[in-house]
Formats: sequence, structure tokens, C-alpha cells
Amino acid sequence: MRQVSPELAAHLQGPQTTLVHCWRLTRRDGVVLGFTDHDAALVLAGTRFEAATGLSGSEAEEMLGLAAASREVEGALDSAAIDEADIRAGRYDAARIETFVVNWQSPEDHVLIDVAELGEVKRGETGFAAELRGVAAQLDRVRGRIYRRRCDAVFGDARCGFSASAAPYTIETTVVGGEGSRMVVDGTLGGAPTLFQNGRLTVLGGMAEGLGADIVSAMTGDEGTVTLVLAEALGVTPSPGDAVRVVQGCDKRFATCRDRFGNAVNFRGFPHMPGGDAALAIAKSDGRHDGAPVVP
Repeated sequence: MRQVSPELAAHLQGPQTTLVHCWRLTRRDGVVLGFTDHDAALVLAGTRFEAATGLSGSEAEEMLGLAAASREVEGALDSAAIDEADIRAGRYDAARIETFVVNWQSPEDHVLIDVAELGEVKRGETGFAAELRGVAAQLDRVRGRIYRRRCDAVFGDARCGFSASAAPYTIETTVVGGEGSRMVVDGTLGGAPTLFQNGRLTVLGGMAEGLGADIVSAMTGDEGTVTLVLAEALGVTPSPGDAVRVVQGCDKRFATCRDRFGNAVNFRGFPHMPGGDAALAIAKSDGRHDGAPVVP
């Protein structure tokens, strides 16, 4: 239960109150923004909450049980703090939203009433509406590992255990052109373009800095370039000359992990798991049933 300060409790008992809402938004890239529905800026909890750029909240719907709360906040796209390009680029996706009730005459008298995650953002001609997902919404997420033959680690992460942060596995180059999910980068990437299939592209500079997408396919282009087809458009198209990081991909097969990367000891799949054909097979006089592993 959230603690209400004695000063705020006393204010709530008075004949009239001077309460407003404040929202603190923390993006996944670490950017923190503060908004209030008051007509002047407020400073509390180490954050400045701006007016005029503020949000307005809808009714909150609560119910018994584990169902997630449902509500929205609305804001203007002409705000100095919220940029339409950032929304379109997904920089606000899954941001953390803290909601405070504040006595605007004495901002130190406040209480945190809710913590939520920013969900779907819908854009209009002059504004946007954002869904706030309560903590209970996390119960709907799939957690744990998948029991399958292929690896479920991300190539180069701690579970993978393979150092892919240097050449030839990671290359930094620049954008030559492209649009949508198609990106043309400079250079040969130091190897066959097919090595970067299932890899990752991340933009290091320009308006699209920090955005990235998985690479579906890569092919040699004209005049020493490589054309990358991304799994999805970045939202903001990088400009020619913007720096990008391109990481090789892994198809998650045991043979690839063993033969190409020499990392079989860290393989995070179950390559010896028998398939349906083995489970449903019958004994035959000319068949081998010696218990040998599925993967040599």
C-alpha cells in the first residue's frame, strides 16, 4: 500500500484541495520526461514536470482478480517534449509511466499512485493517445525457455558465450541509401553477405540513432555496397552517411554453432531431442536401434 504523507493526508481532509496529476515517463533509452495537467511546471521526485506539454488522463478501469487495468493518456504532437518522429520510430514503446497525485501548492506533498508500461500509441492529426498497461499485464507474457532443437540464445549475448563484438563478426560502416525495410550500406562487410543473414543492424548516428532491426537477407550491391533487407522498417529512415553497426547472424542450428563458431559447449538448444518420426517409429529388422544420438 502506498504511503500518504501526513501533510498530504491533512490537505485531503480540508474543505478544498489543490490536487493535480503528474506523469513521469522513462524511455528504454534512459530519457526521462515529466508532464502535468497543471497550468504551471512542477518539480518533485527529482524531475521537472512540464505544463502545456502535459498529458490528460482518461478514466481508469479497475476490476477484481488478475485482469490488467485499462486506461489511456492523451497529448499534443506540437509539444516541445514529444516528437511525432520519436513516436513513429518506437522510442516510446514499453516506456515506464509513473503517476503521481500532487498538491501543486506544495509539490513535496505527493504520492505515487500507479506504475504502468506504455502500450499501443495511436496517432491522430494533432495528437496521440497512449495505452497504459498495469503491472498485471506482465502476467500475460510468455516466460521461460522453449524445449526445441535450435538455440534460443541471442547471438553474442551472455548465454551464447561467443564474443561477436569485433571484426569480422561486427562491422561498422555507413548508410549509402535505402528506404523502408531496404538498406544499402557501404563496403563489403569483410565477408560473404550471406553471413549477415539473421543478423542485426543498429543505427549509430543521425535522426534514427539507436534504432535497429533484424536482417532478413543480405546481397552484394553495386560499386562496393551491400543491400540489406530488414525484418521491419526502422520508422525513421537513416540519411546517407549515418553510421551503422552490422552484426553477423546465426541460424541457431547445432552444426552452425559447432562448425562455424566452435561454440558447441554453450549451445542453448536440445539437438539430441528426437522428432515425431523417431517417437512413432516401429522396430524393423533392417533398422538400427542402438541408442545413438540424433546429432553426431
